[in-house]
Amino acid sequence: MKQEFIKKLREDRKLTQEYIADRLGLTRQTYSLIEHGGRDLTVNEARILANLFEISLDNFLDERDIPVVIEIEGDEMSGKEEKTGLRISVPQRNFQKFKEVLLYILSKVGGKPNVGETVLYKLLYFIDFDYYEKYEEQLIGATYIKKNYGPMPVEFKSIIEEAIKNGEIIPVKSKYFGHDQRKYLPVRDPDLSKLINAREIKHIDEVLARLSDFNASELTAISHDDVPWIIAEDLKPIDYEAVFYRTSKTTVRHYDERD
Repeated sequence: MKQEFIKKLREDRKLTQEYIADRLGLTRQTYSLIEHGGRDLTVNEARILANLFEISLDNFLDERDIPVVIEIEGDEMSGKEEKTGLRISVPQRNFQKFKEVLLYILSKVGGKPNVGETVLYKLLYFIDFDYYEKYEEQLIGATYIKKNYGPMPVEFKSIIEEAIKNGEIIPVKSKYFGHDQRKYLPVRDPDLSKLINAREIKHIDEVLARLSDFNASELTAISHDDVPWIIAEDLKPIDYEAVFYRTSKTTVRHYDERD
């Protein structure tokens, strides 16, 4: 039954009822009714849950748990088992660089009370997409999918899991204005040799100075005004090339008539 499927999805992803209820704009008690069959979902609530659980709306409605699959190129385990769902192949070099950039971000702003996992998603997105707009080159080149609360880097989970396992990052559970928050603190310094040049470091610092004081809701609102997110399909990768159609709300490049 649908309520049992929703409960299983939530528990498999280690999400609390409070967290899901907050995303739906409901009280925990009202959300609990959904998991116990005492209240039906609206269409919009079903769409939000599908995004939260990282499966398509069709699979959610059909009660099929088919998540996004990340495959690291060069990883011997990648091809050893059959995988279904949205497959995204990530070069090993990009994976390692992503981790060092993440460690750099955490060393700079990870201790701020507002910087939890969702804020990190948005900071990484704007670091990547702003850099591409300004220089027409990729900095990390991560893959971001469109979710209800903004862009999400699909490699993030794999990178965090590896970094925690290797003792490079410590996960921390906290509260921010009464809401559950997942934070990460760095254990080691980033290897800046993997940030290829000073321009990249300068760019990251500029994005952090501009955006790292915003909370998750504020950054979500900013991302929802960004053309790449607007034109992407739900739970599908966001196209980097769309940055060249940004409006004045989010553009970071000064265009002249020759552009």
